[in-house]
Parts: sequence; structure tokens; C-alpha cells
Amino acid sequence: MIQQLNEDLRILKNSTLYKEFVCEREEILRHKWIESEKAGQDIGFEKALLDWVIKYRSAWRQQRQPQIGAPELEGHSN
Repeated sequence: MIQQLNEDLRILKNSTLYKEFVCEREEILRHKWIESEKAGQDIGFEKALLDWVIKYRSAWRQQRQPQIGAPELEGHSN
């Protein structure tokens, strides 16, 4: 059972979807840090997430698309 769980986790972590999730989360955390510095206080993850999605996500995805070559992301915005 544990061996199967470990195998499932290994497969998940090697998936393109998971790798994109991790990269997107890093961008959101970077945005949170920058905006928190500007505000002089922690703005929180939810505020940073919403702000980043509204302002930057579409362009970020379009920029990454040639790098990942994932046609399943075509036509999706936000």
C-alpha cells in the first residue's frame, strides 16, 4: 500500500500538470513578496493570488506555452 502511494506520488510529481502548478505557485509567492514589500506588510496569499491571476496569469501562460509545448493549455485563459 505504501509502495503504491510512493509510486503514485512519483508519477504525480513528474507530470507536466504538477510541474506547471509548482511553477505557477512560485510566481504567485514571488508576487506576494513584492506586493507585501510595497505595502509594508504581508498581504496574504489569497490577495496575492487574485491580484496575480487578474494582472499576470494570461501573459505568463502564453509566455510559457512554447516552452512546455502543451496543446491542452491552448485556448485557456485564467
